[in-house]
Amino acid sequence: MHDSLHDIDRGTPKRESAEEVTLEIDGQLVTVPKGTSLMRAATDAGVMVPKLCATDSLEPFGSCRLCLVEIEGRRGFPASCTTPAEAGMKVRTQTPRLQELRKGVMELYISDHPLDCLTCAANGDCELQDMAGVTGLREVRYGFDGANHLQAKKDESNPYFTYDASKCIVCNRCVRACEETQGTFALTISGRGFESRVSPGQDQAFMDSECVSCGACVQACPTATLQEKSVIWLGQAEHSVTTTCAYCGVGCGFKAEMKGSEVVRMVPWKDGAANEGHSCVKGRFAWGYATHKDRITTPMIRKKITDPWTVVSWDEAIQYAASEFKRIQAQHGRDAIGGITSSRCTNEETYLVQKLVRAAFGNNNVDTCARVCHSPTGYGLKQTLGESAGTQTFKSVEKADVVLVMGANPTDGHPVFASRLKKRLRQGAKLIVIDPRRIDLVKSPHIRAAHHLQLRPGTNVAMITALAHVVVTEGLLAEDYIDERCDLKSYREWKEFVARPENSPEATEAITGVPAAEARAAARLFATGGNAAIYYGLGVTEHSQGSTTVMGIANLAMATGNVGREGVGVNPLRGQNNVQGSCDMGSFPHELPGYRHVSDSSTRALFEGAWGVPIQPEPGLRIPNMFDAALSGSFKGLYCEGEDIVQSDPNTQHVAEAMMAMECVVVQDLFLNETAKYAHVFLPGSSFLEKDGTFTNAERRISRVRKVMPPKAGYADWEVTQALSNALGYPMSYRDPGEIMAEIAALTPTFSGVSFDKIDRLGSIQWPCNDDAPEGTPTMHIDRFVRGKGKFIITQYVATDEKVTRRFPLILTTGRILSQYNVGAQTRRTENNRWHSEDRLEIHPHDAEERGIKDGDWVGIASRAGDTVLRALVSERMQPGVVYTTFHFPESGANVITTNSSDWATNCPEYKVTAVQVMPVQQPSQWQREYSRFNQVQNELLEARRAAPVETVVAK
Repeated sequence: MHDSLHDIDRGTPKRESAEEVTLEIDGQLVTVPKGTSLMRAATDAGVMVPKLCATDSLEPFGSCRLCLVEIEGRRGFPASCTTPAEAGMKVRTQTPRLQELRKGVMELYISDHPLDCLTCAANGDCELQDMAGVTGLREVRYGFDGANHLQAKKDESNPYFTYDASKCIVCNRCVRACEETQGTFALTISGRGFESRVSPGQDQAFMDSECVSCGACVQACPTATLQEKSVIWLGQAEHSVTTTCAYCGVGCGFKAEMKGSEVVRMVPWKDGAANEGHSCVKGRFAWGYATHKDRITTPMIRKKITDPWTVVSWDEAIQYAASEFKRIQAQHGRDAIGGITSSRCTNEETYLVQKLVRAAFGNNNVDTCARVCHSPTGYGLKQTLGESAGTQTFKSVEKADVVLVMGANPTDGHPVFASRLKKRLRQGAKLIVIDPRRIDLVKSPHIRAAHHLQLRPGTNVAMITALAHVVVTEGLLAEDYIDERCDLKSYREWKEFVARPENSPEATEAITGVPAAEARAAARLFATGGNAAIYYGLGVTEHSQGSTTVMGIANLAMATGNVGREGVGVNPLRGQNNVQGSCDMGSFPHELPGYRHVSDSSTRALFEGAWGVPIQPEPGLRIPNMFDAALSGSFKGLYCEGEDIVQSDPNTQHVAEAMMAMECVVVQDLFLNETAKYAHVFLPGSSFLEKDGTFTNAERRISRVRKVMPPKAGYADWEVTQALSNALGYPMSYRDPGEIMAEIAALTPTFSGVSFDKIDRLGSIQWPCNDDAPEGTPTMHIDRFVRGKGKFIITQYVATDEKVTRRFPLILTTGRILSQYNVGAQTRRTENNRWHSEDRLEIHPHDAEERGIKDGDWVGIASRAGDTVLRALVSERMQPGVVYTTFHFPESGANVITTNSSDWATNCPEYKVTAVQVMPVQQPSQWQREYSRFNQVQNELLEARRAAPVETVVAK
């Protein structure tokens, strides 16, 4: 599906108003919402008024003077971008006088602009060039003898775009985009009058400034001043394809601008409902991994992980994997093998993997990475509200008056949502942050949190219950809402529990470390400040009481009446592009697609009828159970699609031992990742640019992923799974992913109205989408909760077993950074390494001084699970007693230290609380030395790969 390269730019943003005005433009009657600019009204009448400083993603500025118009009965020539349409106006956009004025303005611009149009990177996509044509400019009388900027130096410091000041027309669009769209305020205009030029920071290079490389300025620039380096190298694209980003759970829409099957650039899609034309450094620029030289594009097999790889045909690899799985099941029983689905792959591909496990393997041993991130969200929200997903759209934050961000760092983890949030905060909404670390949202340009409750890691339940205590005991409950919509028996029990003195902020202060007065003030603000919305992340779920905290959050939202309309809600910020979808598609061992338990006989009967095989009624193994079973000898084979369990799961040494105990590990991925180094069969995967399907983001939004280039290895991931299923003896014969989605819709009530055609028509759909909601459900639980009555659940705080001791006196917690993503397999293979090339240990100056640690020193971090070595970053973001690191680089071994401690309900690992000691060291840890050796061996075995001899490999 090829789209037009350039969308119509209406010059100023759309205005919402119940009142309309009718006016006449160039003799044509136009009716527009009150507050609409004359420029936008003119585009509605089919008239494009010339413009340079105006663009419809930014508020009007009125500086370029090209968009002047004449209004009957008014003096002068007002700018159409800043003049609102009024009823009865008679406007003329083209007269001899306007022509002369515009030509004069244009002549002044061009008098200080290089005339290298034919060799300029923006040739074919330059608004200045277009406007010179529109205004009829034929000569420039001023010459280049006087002062000019033609020799201004280029800033090439940013790896993704160039800043050429000689071409700047000081339209301010980039500065305004950085402020209004992104909210970083990294750009300014330095100098006055003729000397004015755009400047990052204090006349710094882009890379030295606060710029976060979101690309908003590059997109806003009407000339070649800010230009993508990929466009400079490749020239202008010739077609574009609309698709969806494959990084975080925001799920931004993009237009992949193409020349043939080569990506020229990724441009955020204006009509993408999740991002509305904005992006971050990852989605906008870090797509180069898809064509990186490390991509493995041929299937490979080996008998033992100490053998070199043998390159084989697709047929041989699939047959070998299938024969090994059959052998293991014959020897060790039906339940000796399992599969792991990917949150990177599409809904259709994930659905096929769980179908393969249930129908071809004949068991329920399927799990997904949500086990280690948001499984407590699924459990906690299902128990309280009745559905395992967030309640709102991202746009809903524009109607919030109070926002509570807990255990999430949106500016790094979900940057495009963070920009929306910051915009709302600049408009006056209040912010409460609950986080052990001082994240950027606590204080950054033009925003500041009203309250930062800097709690000790592991005390979330005590904190959330203390806030509820204030709401209950100070009479701040939404009684009418509760009476009408909630289960009153559970409410009365919960109310009695939270009102107990031991749950007061004063009593819990000793546990959380948060001053009681601060906690009380935050609770009052949340309950009385208007529409209150909660956004939370892995800092809530990755705890031994993760599910309890999710329930506590839902309790607080229900108690204050903040679920079921715009501007409120309970919103998990999901980590990966399709982690919501992988859960929806039945990737858990106890649930079929649509969160229906495998023990439910009517659900099983539905799937058995469609699939033609019996489905086991008992839940299968979760990921941690698979590892334990592998070590005890009862689990021998694994099919792992697009998931790097060895790097991302806790207690790395335990995981590695489990992998080595298996007889057939099949990995389907883009690269030889950490898990693939323990594999016996490698099936090449396809990137998001190489396949069709859908992703589901954190707001339940199902968006299309469209193929822009053929799969590098010949097959998309769904085709590989289908071939493996056929080789195992369970036939699958889908012709395209649309057929798979049709099967999902037929078997899943929340998806019954979903089809590729409908998504193509609407742009995206938020489930549930069925007869009750044929175009989807932007806001959930509007008049009643999905489960009927909202259920309050008692949240008793239980201290984690992971306690600080004299031997391990500090608490380690973990998180993400903007430029890198998860295990880093994608971003580490891009220029994003320029921002963050290693994981560092953040430590408070007090703890550092006590240990004689200086910034940049190598430090050893030891826990009861293991030890590793990182460089220290001395920072006051952390409180004394707490240290922090990211987990993007395998050699860091962040998960060597994390333990097997996990959530009581879902086994979600307690990544956020590990008792550690930190000391200065001189050399890498024992694990790192061993990792380095193993890694070198595996890379050598990959380099030594050879083509298979003529006789088939399966016969070996």
